[in-house]
Amino acid sequence: MEHAEFNKDLLTFLNASPTPWHAVATMKNLLDAAGFEELDEKDDWSVGQNRGYYVIRNGSSIVAFRTGAQDAAASGIRMVGAHTDSPCLKVKPNPELRRKGFFQLGVEVYGGVLMNPWFDRDLSLAGRVTFLDGHNNVSDTLVDFGKPVAFIPSLAIHLDREANSNRTVNAQTDLPPVLMQTEENDTTRFDELLSQQIVSESGIKVRKILAYELSFYDAQDAGFVGLRDEFIASARLDNLLSCYIGLHALLNASGKEAALLVCNDHEEVGSVSAEGAQGPFLSAVLDRWCGAGKAKAIARSMMISADNAHGVHPNYIDKHDENHGPILNKGPVIKVNHNQRYATNSRSAAVYRNISDELGIPHQTFVVRSDMGCGSTIGPLTASNLGVTTLDIGVPQFGMHSIRELIGTEDGFSMFRVLTEFMQRKQVF
Repeated sequence: MEHAEFNKDLLTFLNASPTPWHAVATMKNLLDAAGFEELDEKDDWSVGQNRGYYVIRNGSSIVAFRTGAQDAAASGIRMVGAHTDSPCLKVKPNPELRRKGFFQLGVEVYGGVLMNPWFDRDLSLAGRVTFLDGHNNVSDTLVDFGKPVAFIPSLAIHLDREANSNRTVNAQTDLPPVLMQTEENDTTRFDELLSQQIVSESGIKVRKILAYELSFYDAQDAGFVGLRDEFIASARLDNLLSCYIGLHALLNASGKEAALLVCNDHEEVGSVSAEGAQGPFLSAVLDRWCGAGKAKAIARSMMISADNAHGVHPNYIDKHDENHGPILNKGPVIKVNHNQRYATNSRSAAVYRNISDELGIPHQTFVVRSDMGCGSTIGPLTASNLGVTTLDIGVPQFGMHSIRELIGTEDGFSMFRVLTEFMQRKQVF
């Protein structure tokens, strides 16, 4: 896979994946095209050597793996982990708000949203809907309005003279988006609008909307930015970028060695769910793949937790440790925290550095300032659940948790090359 093709396909992947369910559906299509076989957790499994498989839980988390040429207990497994969710605004169960003829929806903040950038953006709406179909069966479907359908207008500075110096955002009262204007006696219900959208997208007859998980998202497509196109701007780069990198590393590796990609939902809210990294999903898949040899396989394995890193913002240089400030387009970032907010240790860091050096690819290191708190990833959670040696790494970016984020065009491809080699390396340690 060449550099230009990698970035072009990345834009396509980002635009096709406005929610975790859409991201997993997109990955499923790519895995199907590559000959991977879907396994259902409700069924018996027969897993053979030199084969590719994937398992989906809740439609929003996925584990894909190649079994390799020998038993995983003897070879170990080269693992990469990422997450499918991103901070956003989710629609509440009873969302309709009618004020002065404007139809709005109440929203709940999901994850650590940087809220100010959500104002004055063209917003669309997507997610999963559960409904009663024409045969009285409970069914799921994905919906994506696919065009700007909502807007959160800022309050004009004339009405808020301190907006540039003392503005705060109240998530309950300031964030409900405007979807349309209606007559004073209008009784339009959101589930009616949702039923119409399902029919228009798929032709499915909807008797009754039972529940939904829907998110507003930035309707502007991902694209190149910069006088020399040296950046990519998009929503959900944290962390669909790592899902994309890990998937293509798995698809492009030789397949001779046992390798695995896990993309969990709910990382942005703590990962405590059936399909989150603190849940049993990955461990359950490994139990059924490796059987009695699981413990031996884990002892010979390594996990690379891939989640974006904070690049040095040129306007806020003092927010970084002076010796550990990652620069965009200067290589992926090894993330270190000795208080175990990141799972990196000297051994796992050495594996990545060695492969990167062999390929002639740059790498950087991030340590948070000693007087600031440190975020975390699925790395420590997976390491503690499985007992697997783990590395935390990420592509440097700007605007993390904003509605629109920025990366360099070089770093994702650099990580892809290293992870591809990692997934096909005969001996990790």
